[in-house]
Amino acid sequence: MRHLFSTRVRILLVVAILLTAGLAILSSTTGTTVPDLVVKGALAPFRGAANALTSQAERLYSYMFRYEAVAAENQALKEQISSMEDDARRADANARENERLRALLDLTTAHEDYKLVDGYIISRSSNDWVSTVTINRGASAGIEVGMCAITANGEVVGLVTEVGNNYSIVKTIMDSTLEISANIAASGYNGMVKGGYIYNRKDMLRMDYLSSAAIIRNNDQVVTSGSTVYPRNLILGYVVDAGFNDTGVAKFAVLEPAADIGSLEQVFILTEYTTE
Repeated sequence: MRHLFSTRVRILLVVAILLTAGLAILSSTTGTTVPDLVVKGALAPFRGAANALTSQAERLYSYMFRYEAVAAENQALKEQISSMEDDARRADANARENERLRALLDLTTAHEDYKLVDGYIISRSSNDWVSTVTINRGASAGIEVGMCAITANGEVVGLVTEVGNNYSIVKTIMDSTLEISANIAASGYNGMVKGGYIYNRKDMLRMDYLSSAAIIRNNDQVVTSGSTVYPRNLILGYVVDAGFNDTGVAKFAVLEPAADIGSLEQVFILTEYTTE
């Protein structure tokens, strides 16, 4: 055991001498003292860890900078798309407005006696029996109860039933309480048009009291007969079906309304016209 201990001590002494000599040689060649070399060696792991942390921080900063740049670019693109969508909506609205103006010009050219007040729809009310729209023009624009509302194409929208200074309520042709005297344009057969009560066809009109001998064809145009409220030949709708009523004595026709009440933006109130 003593011999083994003595051997180990000798080995350690040799290693220490060699290490001391090596450090001395390294110190003389680099100009660095032995304590400095020892300190540097001891701090080497910490320096490596610090360098790793610095590198990681630099990568994190770079990522955050890129993220902020991408987020800013994304926001700018969103704003650009929103602006383009607004421009597209305005262009569509202007196109529809121009189309209405062209149709209105044709209507007033064909009917020079028509005096019209335009109004934009600001609200709607509709159920199985009632259908009204409210427009942004009223008594201050010369609108009165009992005046007819039409589209720029001469299609019947309904009848003004209430007027305020700056608004009017129009009962539409889909309302079950509104009846309009009409005839089939091609044949002249007369009847009464009413809406809002056809079973499972709430979006359709019905023309009743047609003669049992009336010849009714699909796509026949139905127009107003003319009265103190509705001028002649305003368009009400087009025939899509026909049959006999419950008594079997008279016929009826189902009509698709000419005016798409649900998508209307603007109506024209007929304030004056010549009764023929």
